[in-house]
Amino acid sequence: MMRTNRSFLLAALILLGAVSCQARGVRFYKAEVVKEYPHDVSSYTQGLFFHKGKLIETTGQYGESTLREIDIQSGKALRKVDFNKKYFVEGSVVLDGKLFILTWTNKVAFVYDPETFSYKATYSYPRQGWGLTTDGKSLIASDGSSRLYFLTPEFRQEKVIDVNLNGKPIRYLNELEWIDGRIWANVYTTDMILVINPSNGDVEKCIDCSGILPEALRTKKTDVLNGIAINPEDGRIYITGKYWPRLYEITLVEHK
Repeated sequence: MMRTNRSFLLAALILLGAVSCQARGVRFYKAEVVKEYPHDVSSYTQGLFFHKGKLIETTGQYGESTLREIDIQSGKALRKVDFNKKYFVEGSVVLDGKLFILTWTNKVAFVYDPETFSYKATYSYPRQGWGLTTDGKSLIASDGSSRLYFLTPEFRQEKVIDVNLNGKPIRYLNELEWIDGRIWANVYTTDMILVINPSNGDVEKCIDCSGILPEALRTKKTDVLNGIAINPEDGRIYITGKYWPRLYEITLVEHK
């Protein structure tokens, strides 16, 4: 109960900070469930995305980190790579035929073949790895701060944007997804997703996902909302969380 109350409070604080920004174009939405699917409750979800119609997930925690292709109907892994227990895996994405995976504090990033899940390369990475997505040209990474980093496939920095809402920086940007020319970002410890303009870092939309996972499905181990994926083949959007037993297809309802 305390976890739920905290999430609602943090979500409310973000919304309150944005109220005066409505005149500048920030729009507010409530996420509503269209359909639900099973999700492996042992998955500490860090990265979630579709590649050629296949749902790919990376999961974290030392000794539990994996790369998986997920059967959306059953929630089971069709294939899986287990990482050495010294690595804490984070966000992931495919760009130019390569599957990129961040680690949290190991200061390395991995490259895999998205078709075979075979290892290809390791790159040095100078900061904490959190979320990862792409605009089709650059990798876009978060590190838990209010900044997003645009990188080459060799992890050379191209530019940095500061994410702000109502003129104030928004920290704890986590898992990322590129949707319709905008960056969607989970805000760690809250039930909020922010939709960010990639050119200037302005938050254009706030999406409230509170109440998506019902109390009846929560346990002491259930953790925060984390995981956004759009299937480019049909435009459907899915969300889940760390140790969640469900994956949800959602739609957005605007609140004036």
